[in-house]
Amino acid sequence: MSTQFLRRFFDPASIAVVGASEKTHSTGGQVIRNLLDGGYTGKLWAVNAKGYASVHGVTCVARTSQLPEIVDLAILCTPVNSLPKLLSRLGESGVRAALVLSGGSQLDDEHSGKSSLRQRMLDAARASGIRVLGPECMGLIVPGRHLNASYSSHTVPRGKVAYLGQSGMLANAMIDWAAGRGIGFSHLLTLGESIDVMLPDLIDYINQNSPTQAILLHLERVHDAQHFMTAVRDASRSRLVLAIKSGRTAQSDMSGLPPTPGITHRDQVFDAAFARAGVVRVNDSDELYDALETLSRMRPLKGDRLAIVSNGLGPAMLAIDKLISSGGRLAEFEDDTQRALREQDLDISKPGENPVDLGGNATPERFVAALEAVAADPNVDAVLVVHAPTRLAPSRATAEALIGGRRRFPRNLLTSWMGFEQAVDARHLCHEAGIPTYLSPEKAVKAFMHMVDYQRVQSLLQQTPPSLPISTAAEVRQRCHQLIDRVLAEGRESLAHSETAEVLKAYGLPVAKSLYPDSTDNAAQLSRAVEGPFALKVVHDGNSRPFRYRQHPHKLSAGLIQDIATPEDVAAAMDRLSEKVSEKFPGFQVREFCLQPMQRGKHSMQLCAGITRDPVFGPLIVFGIGGYKVNILADRQVSLPPLNMTLAADMVGRTHAYRLIREHSSDPERDTQRLCQVLVTLSQMATDLPRLRGLEINPLLLNRDGMVAVDFAMDLGQPARFAIMPYPEELRESVTLRNGWEVEFRPIRAEDAPLITEFHRQLSEESIRFRYFHNKTDLSQGDLSRLAHINYDRQMAFIAERLCEDGSKEMLGVVRVWNDPDNIRTEFSIIIRDDLQGLGIGSRLMEKMIRYCKGVGTLEMFGKIMIDNHPMRALMKHLGFRQRFNMEEQVVDAVLRLNEPTSDWQRHRLERPVE
Repeated sequence: MSTQFLRRFFDPASIAVVGASEKTHSTGGQVIRNLLDGGYTGKLWAVNAKGYASVHGVTCVARTSQLPEIVDLAILCTPVNSLPKLLSRLGESGVRAALVLSGGSQLDDEHSGKSSLRQRMLDAARASGIRVLGPECMGLIVPGRHLNASYSSHTVPRGKVAYLGQSGMLANAMIDWAAGRGIGFSHLLTLGESIDVMLPDLIDYINQNSPTQAILLHLERVHDAQHFMTAVRDASRSRLVLAIKSGRTAQSDMSGLPPTPGITHRDQVFDAAFARAGVVRVNDSDELYDALETLSRMRPLKGDRLAIVSNGLGPAMLAIDKLISSGGRLAEFEDDTQRALREQDLDISKPGENPVDLGGNATPERFVAALEAVAADPNVDAVLVVHAPTRLAPSRATAEALIGGRRRFPRNLLTSWMGFEQAVDARHLCHEAGIPTYLSPEKAVKAFMHMVDYQRVQSLLQQTPPSLPISTAAEVRQRCHQLIDRVLAEGRESLAHSETAEVLKAYGLPVAKSLYPDSTDNAAQLSRAVEGPFALKVVHDGNSRPFRYRQHPHKLSAGLIQDIATPEDVAAAMDRLSEKVSEKFPGFQVREFCLQPMQRGKHSMQLCAGITRDPVFGPLIVFGIGGYKVNILADRQVSLPPLNMTLAADMVGRTHAYRLIREHSSDPERDTQRLCQVLVTLSQMATDLPRLRGLEINPLLLNRDGMVAVDFAMDLGQPARFAIMPYPEELRESVTLRNGWEVEFRPIRAEDAPLITEFHRQLSEESIRFRYFHNKTDLSQGDLSRLAHINYDRQMAFIAERLCEDGSKEMLGVVRVWNDPDNIRTEFSIIIRDDLQGLGIGSRLMEKMIRYCKGVGTLEMFGKIMIDNHPMRALMKHLGFRQRFNMEEQVVDAVLRLNEPTSDWQRHRLERPVE
């Protein structure tokens, strides 16, 4: 999957409509009429097997082989059974883009020993080199290019919103809604059952080649989570991305994928993915429209504090209920605001407080006066005006007053004009003035919370986290890998309790003291050395896997006996458990017995933490309330690894467990920090041990003495593919510089922001000018986020880091590359601290980066160098770069071929930036 040949879909110089017809209801006829009505200016041909001279005035041929030239785009509206052969002929003739509107329920049917139509179409496309969007797609619309290659009956105005969906009917509804709101589109298309061009490819193309301000996504399924997350994360850093996901319930989920162990509702996984990607999620089509209205018209928020001004307490209370239940906050006015409201007698219910109730006799002038006072309060992030029409304050007159005074309101303004007959004019006026307006107070509040959510996910995307509390030594990883290799060699897919304890201890996680007797005599002997009472668990095939919950987990069949008083009772309990396993589970093998002192008292809280694997998004970190009722308590949050302390804190903060900790812990900050460290450690384990399929620690006890893992289980599987590529630990290496310093060359990570700040502070003005092509005294928070928090599958940055004598670390230099989505070309930059030049740091960093880029298959590395940067030009010459003076930009272009192209398209891409 890539952006290969996608330009030919969005900006074709010539089009052939295969299956074009003059029949009123035919898809081919609708498409060719839309192309003509839309004003398409390129060359256009029709193809119809009946050999018409023309179709709707467009020259027609009987077969694609009779087309006078190779077209950029073929639009296929023919019967679905003809598509495999047709795609082969088009691809072999040189056509590189096919838009397939045909479709049907028989795409996956297999007949007479042949593979399915879907597979035969994909085989034909790959063999002939043609890119295919469809089948069953609505088509695509690019108003800026006068291109309407769809069966939609609507005229779409030009705008700066791109809609990418998987449902043609929802797209048609979106077009109609947007037309009524005056919102235009830069691109609008649906994928249908696309076999080749996928949603991430389209996101990448639009992100690279369009000035789109917002991208709306409608998802039914995600095929490649890593590609999807990379594309969306890149896009959301520079524009608003909204998403709606259908198939949220088991009844509407048509994917046929197996459930995610430990996750009752898989929709949670999409919540976690959207949050990590900086995407605002909406739950239904109404919310999608309202969120677009809000986010396209409001300035960025600083918080979640809402003030409400209304001419009645009832509507205001509805808004407050929705705000609090959605996680927002009601703003608390400063003393000056309260005084102003009282002095002007503006609030008749609770003077000076929020909400401001102006009463039924409020005039438009009183609305404006109240808004001036409230919007000036620094404790207010946005103001919602709720208005019901009265004789003294008609909706239209009030709207005109608000619009006339809007420059005096320094906060974001939302409006809800209740009613219909009078409210219509007020809504229209506010819409024309660019003020978000909604049918009800609840809708307005929900739209406000979308803005709050957007600020939160963007903050998570751009935050630079504190230093990691752990670092895994190579010997720890090696020891755990050897244990896993041994388990797999024995034909087992799950670890014994003792083996799981060994892995947890290796990563520094606190584990309850556990003894593993191999006989009743040994059990009695071991228990004499430990203070009781005891708990004894039998570990067998049925309970040695994580997230396997039973209907009655508290019964003896679960394999646990508690409150055993004496060593003799321990031996008897061991016999009893053995008998029960033989009776209840005759096919299960007993792995071992685990003996532990009872963990009671100390005001302990039972938590659950672990790792699971989703069939789409791969490894996930889970956390929430623990204990035997965990399978029915709705308190499990999930997050995509890798995690840092900031992301872990956000995850913990979304659980009921966190609220209990805040209420009952003697030191909530300390306990929250401990939990975050556990989650970051689990994230590191998932990264280090890719064959780890699942790990459940339940219960994880939290009390005044700390935390301890009491019970746990781990199983194994095929190596995982992460939705977000984890930190490439294997790329770290140590080198000795010419001055004898031991320096580590390693990939950058988000926690390196303080190192980057100090490194930048030590650079000279000239070095900064050579790197950024202008003077850049300070780095903003956004700069630090972009420099430290990178997508390792599209970018790479190696830093040279030295451990100082006082134990601190310093950054000596950094080299970066930015790959295009197709891995054709990568742009580099490098900067070394001024006082350390001449030690070979620059050449070593560049050589490491060149080796890396060659290894991942990049074809060409290039960079731009200022003319007077003579040391850099000398380094490029030493490394074998070709250098050419760029007269237009007044710089030197340096280019190095890394790998040879393997296809004509790759050769074209080296010559043309976009194809």
